[in-house]
Amino acid sequence: MNIYTHRTKFLTLPFFIIGATLASAQEIQPEDLNAQGGNDDLILVTAAPYGKNTGDLLQGSSILFGDSLDKRLEATIGETLANMPGISSTYFGPGASRPIIRGQGGDRIRVLVNGIGSIDASTASPDHAVAGDPLTAERIEIIRGASTLLYGNNAIGGVVNIIDNRIPNVIPDGGVNGKARLSFDSVSNDRSGSASINIGISDNIALHVDGYKRRTGNYTIPGFVESKAYRAAEEAEEEEGHEGEEHAEEKGTVKNSDVDNKGGTFGIGWIGENAKFGASFSLNDGNYGVPGHGAHGEEEEEGEEEVVRVNLDQKRFDLKGNIENDFMIFEESLIRFGYADYKHVEMENGAAGTTFKNKGWEGRVELAQKPIGAIQGSMGIQLRNREFSAIGEEAFVAPNTTFQWGVFAVEEIDLDPVTFEVGGRYDQQKTKNLTLGTNKTFHNLSFSAGAAIHPTESDLIGINLSRSERSPNPEELYSNGPHLATKAYEVGNLNLKTEKATSAELTFKRDTGAFSSSVNIYHTWYKDYIYEYATGLKTGNLSRFEYRAKDAKFYGAELELNYTLIETKDYSLHLSGSADFVHARFSNNGIIPRMPAASGNFGIEYKSDIFDIGGNLGVTGSTKKTVTNILPTDGYTTIDLSATWRPFGSERDLNVRLQALNITNAERRQHTSYLKDTVPLPGRNFRLSMNYGF
Repeated sequence: MNIYTHRTKFLTLPFFIIGATLASAQEIQPEDLNAQGGNDDLILVTAAPYGKNTGDLLQGSSILFGDSLDKRLEATIGETLANMPGISSTYFGPGASRPIIRGQGGDRIRVLVNGIGSIDASTASPDHAVAGDPLTAERIEIIRGASTLLYGNNAIGGVVNIIDNRIPNVIPDGGVNGKARLSFDSVSNDRSGSASINIGISDNIALHVDGYKRRTGNYTIPGFVESKAYRAAEEAEEEEGHEGEEHAEEKGTVKNSDVDNKGGTFGIGWIGENAKFGASFSLNDGNYGVPGHGAHGEEEEEGEEEVVRVNLDQKRFDLKGNIENDFMIFEESLIRFGYADYKHVEMENGAAGTTFKNKGWEGRVELAQKPIGAIQGSMGIQLRNREFSAIGEEAFVAPNTTFQWGVFAVEEIDLDPVTFEVGGRYDQQKTKNLTLGTNKTFHNLSFSAGAAIHPTESDLIGINLSRSERSPNPEELYSNGPHLATKAYEVGNLNLKTEKATSAELTFKRDTGAFSSSVNIYHTWYKDYIYEYATGLKTGNLSRFEYRAKDAKFYGAELELNYTLIETKDYSLHLSGSADFVHARFSNNGIIPRMPAASGNFGIEYKSDIFDIGGNLGVTGSTKKTVTNILPTDGYTTIDLSATWRPFGSERDLNVRLQALNITNAERRQHTSYLKDTVPLPGRNFRLSMNYGF
């Protein structure tokens, strides 16, 4: 039996049951808890307007900050979160990668910045980057599964919220605080840095300034750029007499994979006794290569290699306000607004090709209710506007505008030891094709209900049921042109209906101090699930794909565990582990392409005031069953090591960290990526980072 096939079978549901006896770690480390004042649970602000303890959530969730975030930091939000339980990525090289949660990506996952959308073009194509760099993040919150009640119908698969301090909400102790980070790595010659400072200029006013810069070269890999399966398929075509332009088999380095990003923010906040207001302005300037793009059309016939790069620019303005009031049944009002002017130009062999533009804004008002006996809740309204256009060879979708508005309410009833949660949301979306002058309007109704019981103070058993709806986006409705990034000619479908998802999720949590665990088991049934259908036809040299809808089902599970094996006043020893899998099929048992492979991790870490050292073993299973024209993907095993030195002890926020990532130099390919057979993940990497806070 193939070893990776064996791993895939091992990392399924029985693993979650048997593996519960092993030690493991959640993403929140003990030092992170201490940073929050020793709370048993962290507050996840993305979960509810009034925040919610992670230990009480009925959906899979994670929070990354502090050391946990620093160890995972990559150039994109997708790669920063990849390999967390239930999360993969679209990996289109180091410059462009969005998160995939439980097999869902694109427009089904909302990537937020402080609760407001990223307002870019990243959902339109996997080679489009999310505007922003994780270097600026204070923390990242992830909710897996349907979160549509608070964040709209485009959050049907989950939410990633990047939280920074661009708008100050407190006056710094001592009048000033800040942080700085420098990082160097060997795999891509990465030289990156970021710094931020908060200054209290009066008893009520604080300023924030930050900036970041990332510069990398082409990254190295352990073997061939093309996968073994891809090279074998090419050889088979040659043996069958299909002549084509011969090309050298590249190895060792992925060409055109360098990244150059920079940006900065200026923010101001007014902090009063019963109110807070603030605003910020940020700039984001990026330039990255799109590796593995290859040649297309006539250039491919001539054997020429096309070099594609993306020049990205975003200007963004944000407003935030919190008002404590005593108005009717409400005690607090929360106001969020963001506007962005986004543009990126795809450079082809040095010449400007397609230009993508997105001018958009989003605003939300949430009203938190006063507790009335055992009842606590909130309600709100959200509005979004998007003006999108693409001009050039790859203008596969017509210029369009989209306006969405929605109202929502969520309520929690605490009848100790049982807590009930109910909520509902109504959305309307109106999309206009500016070329044809046609309009499409959709109405969505979503609701959820859940219950949690605490059999003991240390345990939680919960169930959550939801019915969510998502409107087709403009790409799914209006596409009609060549999409070279995915090597497809895409055709939209004006007859698409609202996509409906019915979900059930079981949650089991335990926290006894030395041992903590979390298990989430979920099943989602989709009606009219929108996907790209391979017609088998050709338009020019590109395969023709049409957007269609078919019923589908997704199910899977995630496990996280943490065990403190030894704890003394001078040091402690922690064991950690996690695992996940997702299974997805159409109603006719057809395979849904590019689903993440099952994966698991096991770690061990020694901690003291001055020095930490640890290691992690990661296993990703193979994917053998695929659709036509998508090759199987081998699994892989990685070993990572990390050592952290705090020269002044834990009371001073200065650390130097050395990481050895993928030390066996394993060849790794992401099955969820369109480029998996031509762009592998990076090889062995030694990373040195320094962090200082004051």
